[in-house]
Parts: sequence; structure tokens; C-alpha cells
Amino acid sequence: MNIASYIDHTILKPTTVVADVEKLCAEALQYRFAAVCVPPLYTKKAKQLLEGSGVKTATVIGFPFGYSAIEAKIAEIVLSIVDGVDELDMVANISAIKNGDWEFLANEIGTILPVIRNKQKTIKVIIESGVLTKEEIIKCCDLYGVAGIDYLKTSTGYAEKGASIETVELMRTYLPAHVKIKASGGIRTYTFANQLIRAGADRLGCSAGVDIVQQSLAGSRG
Repeated sequence: MNIASYIDHTILKPTTVVADVEKLCAEALQYRFAAVCVPPLYTKKAKQLLEGSGVKTATVIGFPFGYSAIEAKIAEIVLSIVDGVDELDMVANISAIKNGDWEFLANEIGTILPVIRNKQKTIKVIIESGVLTKEEIIKCCDLYGVAGIDYLKTSTGYAEKGASIETVELMRTYLPAHVKIKASGGIRTYTFANQLIRAGADRLGCSAGVDIVQQSLAGSRG
């Protein structure tokens, strides 16, 4: 298995500087990761560095808490599209999920999705599964499955609990087949990454992508 092809090589810390993004993109080109995921400020820079390589440029919307207004998320999306983004990792309104306000959440994705589809971009919705109940996760699978998003993503990486095998298995059980899964948060070893893929993850969000690939190569040589 080519583990690198599953990885969104990620840097989202608030102290990220241009040199970090340049290093991230150089590593993505070297290891042939699926995408890089960078703060919106660096979308244009990453796109330039990866031009023509086939490595996708992703950024985050409403990050990391998801409770910004729908109109604010739309503005972020439009600006990111102008900057050349390929994939958008948008945090759902976690407060609305905890309130059980599914009507608001349906309106949020229903408002945002046409903007993304019109420009033929990829949308990954982050639900922060580590702070949700099993029932809330299932309800999210139902809602976003019907909406027809591209990926449902487990976590931002900023909550206490990130991706888990159990959550990925749960999401795969309740999502329609056409909706993929991105696991993220706390993925630092090849063993865990491989377990998440076997559980049903199609993409992995990692800041430790290089280490994971090197562990994979070491294992294949061992």
C-alpha cells in the first residue's frame, strides 16, 4: 500500500510562517502526498509551489471551532477559490450539532455546497467527532450523506480527542458509499494510519506524514 497517496500533509498551527509552507510543499512533492492542507493565508503560495505536480492544495474554512456565520464561511470559501484552492476542509457548526439544530446545519451545507460545486471543488466537512456522542455522529452521517458532500472528516486536530478506529468504522457504517472519510487528529504512526485505512478512511490528515511514510518504508525493508 502506498500510504503517501492517502495523506493530506498538514500544517495549521497559528504560528505558521512562509518557510514552514515551503518545507511542507517540498516534502509533499518528494513523497507524493495526496494534498497539502495549509491556513487560508498560504493557499496561493502553496498552489504556486505545487503547480503542475498533481498534489492538491487544501485549506480550512471556519477553523477550528465552526461557529462562524454561514456568510463568513461563504466569504472564506470564495476567497480561497480565488487563490486557487482544490479542496476545502470546512468545520461544521459544532455548537449547532450539540444543540441538535439539524435545520440550521442543513441550511448551512445547503447554502455552501452550490458555491463549491459551481467551481468543481472538493468539500470535506469536519464534525469534531471526539466531542460528539455516537448518536450525534450518526445523525451527521445521515445529514451530510443526503447533502452529498465529498468527505466527512473526523476532527480538526484541536480537540482533546482526534481520530479513532471506532469512529471511522461507525462513519463508514452510516455514510452512503459515495461519501468518503477523512480521518485526522493524532495520527503519528504508520501502524495507526494503516488501521484507520482498514477501518474505512480514504484520506488521512497528518502533520507527521513524513514520519509515517518513513516508518512504512522501514517496515517494508524489515
